[in-house]
Amino acid sequence: MRIALVGKGGSGKTTVSALLIRHLASSGHPVMAIDADINQHLGAALGLPDEEAGAIPPMAKHLHAIKDYLRGRNPLVASAEVMIKTTPPGRGSRLLRLNEDNIVHNLCATRLDGELASVRLMVTGGFSESDLGVSCYHSKTGAAELYLNHLVDDQGEYVVVDMTAGTDAFASGLFTRFDLTCLVVEPTRKSLSVYKQYSDYAREYDVTIRVVGNKVTCADDVSYLQEHAGTDLIAWLGASSYVRAQEQGRDEDFARLESTNRAALARLHLELDSVKQDWAKFTRQGAQFHLKNAVAWGNRATGLDLAEQVDPYFVTGPEAFVAS
Repeated sequence: MRIALVGKGGSGKTTVSALLIRHLASSGHPVMAIDADINQHLGAALGLPDEEAGAIPPMAKHLHAIKDYLRGRNPLVASAEVMIKTTPPGRGSRLLRLNEDNIVHNLCATRLDGELASVRLMVTGGFSESDLGVSCYHSKTGAAELYLNHLVDDQGEYVVVDMTAGTDAFASGLFTRFDLTCLVVEPTRKSLSVYKQYSDYAREYDVTIRVVGNKVTCADDVSYLQEHAGTDLIAWLGASSYVRAQEQGRDEDFARLESTNRAALARLHLELDSVKQDWAKFTRQGAQFHLKNAVAWGNRATGLDLAEQVDPYFVTGPEAFVAS
């Protein structure tokens, strides 16, 4: 099961991402955590020292190797050079399992330890000096999009992605690669405006969204969120001495998280598990955004008609993995 955490900058989506990852790991679930935010803070939020978090190899650094591995023997993708971030899998492509060893995981995933021993962390990478003024951040998330396109995950396995702030997530097809998208929303007008804008976009593309309130201090805050988010609001988190300790670099036992906040994470977990994985929709959306990117820039960049990379007889999912 896959969940993206999005929201206004400063809403606490990295904090909520880290808490959800810890909650899932506390039950021994395998988790792939992906930091896809322009500000790469998920590693630190999971308790890694700054030097260790900064040393994780970014997925963008290994993009060519990832492409070459994923294309496998797909006859519609002749080389890594003609594979763009939206290229969908087809017959002959290499499909991935979340809890296996493969080239992508070996190159990019770092296994955590202690309470997080069932978690691996990948990062898309931040801006380098050479990127400033000439690159769009979404060029960094292409490897993550390809990874999710080729991943066949199952119930009881989780991908948690800390996305870039606000509606910037809509600048690529990455936002369609999840079973559930969760808006982290503060009880403020500005934060709710991002939720409303995101929900309008999401509805157009049949993206399932829910809301988790954050930085809730009183019953009036809850009422305010309920008034404006309605049934999308499934849980809310309040002030936390545990979170403050984590932010100060004191990695404490997850059992010390307040019971009300633990209950909120349990409700979010339950909501995620209730979403039915729709592999046909996932495949259809992937092809749709690949064709849009092909027309917008991909055909020009490669000199090919990238529509021909779409295998009309292929539907990703468990059956396709078995067949491959």
